This record gives sequence, C-alpha cells and structure tokens, in this order.
Amino acid sequence: MTEARLWKPLKDGLVQCRLCNHYCLIKPGSRGECGVRENRSGTLYALNYGKIAARNLDPVEKKPLYHFQPGTRTFSFATMGCNLTCSFCQNWSLSQPPREEGTILGRDATPEELVDEAVRLKAASISYTYSEPTIFFELMQDTARLAREKGLKNIMVSNGYMSRECLEELAPLIDAINVDLKCFTDEFYRDISGARLQPVLDNLQRIKHELKWWLEVTTLLIPGHNDSDGELDRLTDFLADKIGTDTPWHISRFHPDYRLTDAGPTDGDSLQRAYAMGKAKGLKFVYIGNMPGLNRQNTACPSCDAELINRTGFTLHASGIINGRCAHCGEPIPGVDLG
Repeated sequence: MTEARLWKPLKDGLVQCRLCNHYCLIKPGSRGECGVRENRSGTLYALNYGKIAARNLDPVEKKPLYHFQPGTRTFSFATMGCNLTCSFCQNWSLSQPPREEGTILGRDATPEELVDEAVRLKAASISYTYSEPTIFFELMQDTARLAREKGLKNIMVSNGYMSRECLEELAPLIDAINVDLKCFTDEFYRDISGARLQPVLDNLQRIKHELKWWLEVTTLLIPGHNDSDGELDRLTDFLADKIGTDTPWHISRFHPDYRLTDAGPTDGDSLQRAYAMGKAKGLKFVYIGNMPGLNRQNTACPSCDAELINRTGFTLHASGIINGRCAHCGEPIPGVDLG
C-alpha cells in the first residue's frame, strides 16, 4: 500500500484529494469517486499502486496518435479504475470495478520492471492508457521519471479531468497526450459521464499552449447524444479557435456497450458529416476511427493535398514526409518525429 500524492488533511480525519477536478472530500474508511484512493485514519492511500491490470505492446497509432512517432511501438499499461462514470464506457470491465464492486485486481509490478520491459520490447515510448491514467498518478509519475532516464517518451491517453496540480506535476515528464473530448454540453458530462465540461476545456488549452505537450483529441460520436449539428458546430469552433487548426481531431465510431444501449452504432453518414464540419472550420487533420471503409485514416498535406501517410488500421504503409515537411511541396507538417 502506497501513500497517495496530491492530497491535504482536513479536520476530524477528513482529507481532500487534489488529483482531479472532483476534489473529493473523503471520510476515514471511505474512498474517492475513482474507487482506488482511500482515507485510512486521516492518510490518503493509493490502493492501485503497482497493480497492473492490462499491459501490451501497441502501435502508437492505436492510442490514437497519428502525428507522434508514427510507425513506432509503445509499451502500454493500466491499473483498474477511473474518475468518470461514462455509461457508454468501451472499457468498463477495467475502469468500473473499483467503484462498483470495491475490486482492484492486477499483477504486481514496479516502475523499474515496467521500464525494463519497455526497453526489452524495443518500444519507443510508454503509454499510460486503457483506463484513466490520472487515477494511477503515483505509478505513472514514478515510471515516467525512469522512462525519461532510458530515453523513452511518455504518453497519456486521458479524459482530461485531472487537476491543475496534477498537470503541473506531470509537466516535465509527459511528451504527448490524446484527450477524449466526449461532447460539448455540460449536461452530457454531468448526466452521462459524472463530470463537467469546463475543466476539460480548460485543461485542453493548458496542455496545448502552456505545457506544450503534443496533443491530439478524440470524440466518440454517439447517435442521438452528442452528434447534433449545433453541438458539433460549437465543438469544432472550440478546437479551431482555442486549441488550433493544426491539432489532429479523431472522430470515433460508437458501438453499444456497458449501460448505454439505447443508441445503435454510429453510421458512416454521421461520421462523414462530423468530418466535413471539422474540415470546414479549418481543422487540417481530421480522422475517422473504427470504420476503415470510409478511408479517413490517411494523412494528407494541408497545402497541396498529397497523401503523406497511408494507414490500414494501425499499420503505416508509406510516408511522404521528409524532415517534418511534405515531400511534395515543402509544407511543414506538425508533429513529433514524423520523418
């Protein structure tokens, strides 16, 4: 059992967790919203430290990150738990048991062992992913420090609901992040995800303009819930005006899962409509995921429209980028280690 970080003691044994925007007030013997941080006699503990519930060697494109070390492999892992309660969670068997059942399963591993495994597998990076990495902050921070020493990049795949303090602690360690911008209404975040919209928007701007991590954004398009023209209009305005037109936006296909089963899978027309709206707002790099038949996974030059990276699924077939520029017209292509 490991004492948690980013918390403060209050009166009568109460503690406040400062890890995410819930800022949970936790009584002795109780856990926070994530189900993995527990107040024991006035001290907050991280119950999930080193309990690895998922680990794999993945293509970095699977995160999805299309403009960060394309074609490389990233050693990916997670513990159980999440600080959100999304009724549509596509990975609920990993994210929800600590909250719903009090269960925190996983095989013990130290940061040193995780980094050694990444090096042995010849990964270019380590990804903190699958569940929400904010809730295994202590393990992520310790692992990321060691990864840096070994020359590995650090990647987060996150819901973006971490606190400012959490971001400040991670600022010198993380190189890239994909943030799931679930919708553009506070009602959706409150009723379906158990959170709020504004902290996510604030963090996106902080990450892009202050921390300057490489940022890509993903939106799971759910029929009848977050796919109206009005909502997509506001979301794409925000990305273009507040985050930047060079930020890749991934539109992902929904399929019914967990507790949200009243909506069918996202159809191709809806995905194409969202894609067209993003492009119309000036977003230079818009991608559609989980529906390869639409052929919207390739990277094209925003200047001359030449195909620069051809992808099938998570496999990269060709690159027309030389020293970070389009090989055809010389246009700079934003990203990290693009070729």
